[in-house]
Amino acid sequence: MSEPIIDLTQSLYDLTENYPELIPILKEMGLEGAANPILRQTVGRKLTVSEGLQRHGISLEEAREKLSAKGFQVLSEEDPVKKRKDRREQLKGIIRDIHRQANPMELRERFKDLLSDVGASEIAQLEQELIQEGLPEMEIKSLCDVHAAVFEEGLNNQIVVEEQGGHPVHTFKKENRELEKIVNSLNQVFDYLSQGEKVPAEKDIAEWRRLHERLLGIEKHYSRKENILFAYLEKHGVTAPPKVMWAIHDDIRGLLKKVSNCLESRELNENELKKTIENIARPLLKMITDMIYKEENIMFPMCLETLSDEEWAEVAEQSEEIGYLVEPDKGWKPVVSGEGAAAQFRSAGSMPGVSEAEVSFETGVLTQKQLNLMLNNLPVDITFVDEQDTVRYFTLGKDRIFQRSKAIIGRKVQNCHPPDSVHIVEDILKDFRSGKKETASFWLHLGEKYVLIQYFALRDEKGSYAGTIEVSQDITEIQQIQGEKRIYS
Repeated sequence: MSEPIIDLTQSLYDLTENYPELIPILKEMGLEGAANPILRQTVGRKLTVSEGLQRHGISLEEAREKLSAKGFQVLSEEDPVKKRKDRREQLKGIIRDIHRQANPMELRERFKDLLSDVGASEIAQLEQELIQEGLPEMEIKSLCDVHAAVFEEGLNNQIVVEEQGGHPVHTFKKENRELEKIVNSLNQVFDYLSQGEKVPAEKDIAEWRRLHERLLGIEKHYSRKENILFAYLEKHGVTAPPKVMWAIHDDIRGLLKKVSNCLESRELNENELKKTIENIARPLLKMITDMIYKEENIMFPMCLETLSDEEWAEVAEQSEEIGYLVEPDKGWKPVVSGEGAAAQFRSAGSMPGVSEAEVSFETGVLTQKQLNLMLNNLPVDITFVDEQDTVRYFTLGKDRIFQRSKAIIGRKVQNCHPPDSVHIVEDILKDFRSGKKETASFWLHLGEKYVLIQYFALRDEKGSYAGTIEVSQDITEIQQIQGEKRIYS
């Protein structure tokens, strides 16, 4: 019987459908996604086997030898990786044309065949490469809606497989459906309030306030993306798309705050109210709707392709600390091979058969449990960043001021801040390294809290820079202290 001839430029889905016996072979070679039926049905329809092997560091020659040993003959073709590279260059050229003010619809018509099967990960990769080649992140941000419009056909052609209830992506999408309901209700309120010369009734304003308060719950949705999901993408080398999306989150937050300020006003002028609706509130709703499209057609498909089941389990666990706009469904159970990154955060004393270690200091000795209790019960939040700008530790106080998740451990501190404030972080670290400054302080109002944020440079016994600690504290009650108190009560 002659050897079956296979073409590695075929999609993973097509090739494994024709030759299901290849599934365990490809998994053994390092292409573990081949054994996942959901990945084969989704990402596998876009990803060629040759590209998947290349991503896992397996050369085509090595693949031919291993497959030949298993009884398969690999069809010899022009290097498929080069074909993919040429395709990417063409697609990047289209994005550059967009930024040169070319008509997006003309581009879409001219490159119809090329654009018909562009997927989420490919768009993200294109934007990342363009940023690495010098295209400013904020320019990508300003035109990302146009990018989505040009690539709309390919995005809409993606195979969508619904995740099981309880999976983090399923929860994000469930929240999006709730956001869409809120957006639709708000638009109805705006239509009513904008009618002719009608003076808005207090009950209409009250309904707007109620819906806006519900809309503010979007902060939990965005915070889980920024503090958890983006951190895992960065571990896989995906940095540019999260930065662009974070910047749009901040634009949405800015508009939400403007609407909140308007609705808090005791005297709402009719003309100002209608201007707020047309110039702030309606654009806000459009930005939220556009973000939902980008999430579900670009960000989430890319995440599903990139993250492992074990990582999704960690995302789900850490998401509980931030909370949700709506409660997640139940049912999803990740398939994990062993202990994930979350295990490193469990105390040694809580693990069966492991004795609790002691830590010696210049002024005493503490067990790990005692040290953990002490740090987590201080009336301040502490975060430690090492000399390489990598986040190594943060305290887990019960009333944290700023949201943190375990996913930030190992993350560059620059990626833990909104894009428009990264330059401040860079300036502080630069001055600490050079020795120009030893501390930096900021204070601001966060809701009802008055927060003091302090940064301290750490230096070893030789005076060399060893990292930075951030200490944040709510000083609202401290500011109210007067006189003296010498008696316990």
